Amino acid sequence: MLDRGFLPNVGVYVYGAAAAAAGIINLVWGDFATGWQPIQAFGDHVPGRELYAHITAVWLIAGGAAILWRRTARAGAVALSIVYFIFGVFWMPRFYWVITILGFRIPSLIGVVGGLAKQLMLVAAGAIVYASLARLDSSRLRRIGLVARRTFGLCAVSFGLNHLTSVGPVAVLVPKWMPLGGNFWAVLTGIAFLLAGIAVVSEILDVAAARLLALMLLVFSALVLAPQIFASPHDHEAWGGNAYNLAAVAAAWIVADSLAGRRREAQNQKNGVP
Repeated sequence: MLDRGFLPNVGVYVYGAAAAAAGIINLVWGDFATGWQPIQAFGDHVPGRELYAHITAVWLIAGGAAILWRRTARAGAVALSIVYFIFGVFWMPRFYWVITILGFRIPSLIGVVGGLAKQLMLVAAGAIVYASLARLDSSRLRRIGLVARRTFGLCAVSFGLNHLTSVGPVAVLVPKWMPLGGNFWAVLTGIAFLLAGIAVVSEILDVAAARLLALMLLVFSALVLAPQIFASPHDHEAWGGNAYNLAAVAAAWIVADSLAGRRREAQNQKNGVP
């Protein structure tokens, strides 16, 4: 069973704040952050695109604000899970276009799966927050928690595969001042993603893995993404990338806290503690 006592926590606050920040960013630009919300996969001229961008921006802001208060947290978790799932749907046409344009290339397909996984891991975090507060029976709580955790873990595995099959493009993002070269860090972080995902799915050292994954993503923000804002303060993608990555950090923290709560509850039951 998920631990109903783990909310509110730092992960949930950051998750909500990052969602609200993404909404504000989209509202300012009047468009989607297409690196993470690729609506252009449905065509270069989607009718009503600006209107949809404003609607989803308000949705993100409202959902992010709602999840910060216990009384409205369930509604906020549902709202954010739905909008992130919709962003995941934005990636689906790319499976067709990648095969049509580039042919059946495994690295390209893994890249699209990774884009989809970026959204599904946020959906999983929202589902965990909802389940921790919902008035559901224990079996349903366990089922929601299991699906959410495994989804999150598989998303991390897909990120690892993406790094390892696209070392060159990932290496370009590594700051030039870092020692050992970009390829080294691309491979190392790919392995780290793989191990973290396997740990969460297998439930072996899963709490530590989820926390370390949150830390690694936070380092990405500090070393790679935050400097992009200072280099290109008028770049929508730079701001959107930072907002997304903070949501991913929060998602990993939420998963870690729910796993830790589950461990505590199991230990209490074993010791006969009510």
